[in-house]
Amino acid sequence: MNIFLHEMKAYRKSTIIWLVSLTAIMAMFMSMFPSFSKDAEQMTTMLEGYPEAIRKALSLDLENFFTILGFYSYALSFIVLAGAIQAMNIGVSIVSKEVRDKTADFLLTKPVTRTAIVTAKLLAAFVSLLLTNIVYGTVALLVASQVQVDDFSTKVFLLLNLTLLIVQVMFLALGILISVMASKIKSVLTVSLVTVFTFFFIGTLGGIADEQTIRYFSPFKYVDTAYIMKHSGYEVSYLWVGAVLILGAIAASYVVYAKKDIHAV
Repeated sequence: MNIFLHEMKAYRKSTIIWLVSLTAIMAMFMSMFPSFSKDAEQMTTMLEGYPEAIRKALSLDLENFFTILGFYSYALSFIVLAGAIQAMNIGVSIVSKEVRDKTADFLLTKPVTRTAIVTAKLLAAFVSLLLTNIVYGTVALLVASQVQVDDFSTKVFLLLNLTLLIVQVMFLALGILISVMASKIKSVLTVSLVTVFTFFFIGTLGGIADEQTIRYFSPFKYVDTAYIMKHSGYEVSYLWVGAVLILGAIAASYVVYAKKDIHAV
């Protein structure tokens, strides 16, 4: 429990910064919705002139773009990207920071198993992300209620918001796996940015090519906002793949960390 509380305290500042950043991105986009909805016809004509590949790359669904949910789902693609970086940062640093800060030997001499250490750190990371999503989701719903032009489904809005947490948990699991497998990580941010943008680029290519198979290689595409708005639910097959990815990465992290040779200072 002491490790959990220590980790929560360590994540407190960064969690607040990321929460403010995500909320600011959302508020900036949503503040533009009334203007976009008023000039819907003119904007539609302009956007139709964009090549279809560009519209797919930007996740522009003209059929729903000028509804509050459609516009929010467009903004959500950028918010989820930022949230993935947050989760990846936490995941990559969760174990590697002990080696980098030369505190691993002190931690491992405590009367606690390595499994307990990873569990406490993992739980703290998840709680930080969960708190971020709860506060962010509440603010987003309030903002959407203020800028809405027509009524919208609260259920669909909440499902759209939940995509942020789903993607974050996947990248958290990937980050933890990288953290325990690497002997030493000098720059957490560099590893996080390269990993996140690589998967984002793969997902974008899959969207442009309209190739469903490529979606399995990018966590960003496991939840499709267009599908959510149309069916008020998720694509179960991709959720199963995401669950396997999360559980597999976390299980492998426990195994690797339990056997890892961690050098003392």
